[in-house]
Amino acid sequence: MEEKIKKAPKKNTVESQMLVIFGSNGDLSKRKLLPAIFQLYLDELLPENFILIGAGSQEKDEETNRTEVYESLLQYAKAASIAESDKLQAFLQRLYYIKINNQNEEDFEALKNYIDRLSYSLNIPKNIIYYFSIPPFLYEVVAAHLVTYGLNTEEDGWKRIIVEKPFGYSLETAIDLDKKLRTGFNEDQIYRIDHYLGKETVQNIMVTRFSNGFFEPIWNRKYVDRIEITAAERIGVENRGGYYDTSGAMRDMIQNHLMQVLAIIAMEPPSIFDSESIRNETVKVLQALRPIRTAEIPNYVVRGQYIATEVDNILQEGYRQEKNVAPNSKTETFVAMKVFIDNWRWGDVPFYIRTGKQLPERVTEVIIHLKPAPHQLFKQRCVAQSTNMIILRIHPDAGVAVDFGMKIPGAGYKVQNVNMAFHYSDLAENKISEAYERLLLDCMIGDSTLYARADAVKASWKFVDPILQAWKNNPEIPLYFYECNTWGPNESNLLFGDKQLKWRVPFNKFKTI
Repeated sequence: MEEKIKKAPKKNTVESQMLVIFGSNGDLSKRKLLPAIFQLYLDELLPENFILIGAGSQEKDEETNRTEVYESLLQYAKAASIAESDKLQAFLQRLYYIKINNQNEEDFEALKNYIDRLSYSLNIPKNIIYYFSIPPFLYEVVAAHLVTYGLNTEEDGWKRIIVEKPFGYSLETAIDLDKKLRTGFNEDQIYRIDHYLGKETVQNIMVTRFSNGFFEPIWNRKYVDRIEITAAERIGVENRGGYYDTSGAMRDMIQNHLMQVLAIIAMEPPSIFDSESIRNETVKVLQALRPIRTAEIPNYVVRGQYIATEVDNILQEGYRQEKNVAPNSKTETFVAMKVFIDNWRWGDVPFYIRTGKQLPERVTEVIIHLKPAPHQLFKQRCVAQSTNMIILRIHPDAGVAVDFGMKIPGAGYKVQNVNMAFHYSDLAENKISEAYERLLLDCMIGDSTLYARADAVKASWKFVDPILQAWKNNPEIPLYFYECNTWGPNESNLLFGDKQLKWRVPFNKFKTI
């Protein structure tokens, strides 16, 4: 019989519970989930009675599993965390393991019996989170098996499932997946995780707007000229060619991550600051997106694909030369698009969204470009083009900056753009949680604010699906090629329609000018 878990003073009142990770031997579990859970343990944020059950396809006993988790934490957890070796050993004692073939229904009877035994012997109620760290085609399979053996019922404790993206491959498949998940789980039991929403700066967009009297009054079409959202990556597809070639940048980044960021930027103030009210407002934004018709796609959406390029005397392979990528693939590795939100706040304000691989910097940021003052007294005296911007840096060097014009010291009235910037790193006394730490803890306490709701997923698919179908069915829509270490095809600048405007070049070091 398992040894009872010793209780210790805790800082929080999170209910006692179990976390079951399907696919516990996989890359996501090793790199993100286990380090995040260990950090929550170190921060004394886990409940007093808590165990983690790994459910994987490998045959091994619990001690072997603990040894393997120990080795992976040495590799992927924060160095400062690993230094607390006594706590690491104590954490490992909370780990259990059972061999599960996700497609074998009978294995879930063994899982039920295993959970029953641990619940009894360790005196832990059957409050259970099931984390689906498995391929998307297994989501409905595993959910159905859980239902078959009553592992979804809440008569003896609450049950929640966390589902990783992608939430479907198209609008039709997203609706089908949701329908199948909902046969055994209610919407309030389903947590669709998007790690972008767990980033501190994404959450702080709401605080920046709604807690500061000088931001919210100008956050509308009267004062905002345009908004840019950029999510750039320096790497290519690496070893994910097989997945990426069936996905592409539109599905991988825009449909989920960037559409959710856009919704948070553009949402109306909720009447109450709770999960349901916040998600009601973000859904309204996605439902108000102006559809892009097939004939309009070349004018509103630019897709690209990186090609072989020599960078710093090293040849970077093109996308079509990557492992498991079709040699004639038309999958996009870059997307830039102009979208509109047809509501009172944002009517006719363009939102420019771009994402791509093999770009010069790894950076994610939002830029709110304000309209110029109606009467620019110093227009002819500006050293550079006078612009006012609010920059929300999500990654790296997270922070917020405001760009504005100031007089250069000396005689006359020469004006130059300057900025005031705040960096989260300046709050040295406050630890900034990783995205998975925040999101896992939220699920443990039942807070779904930062998780995608079914209607939001469907609304974003409804917007991007016609574009994907047009690319598939209309070969005349161009796929532009761009060199590695550039900001994508030059054609993306044509989305602005004004030759004087172009995408702002982000800097790895957070600055505005």
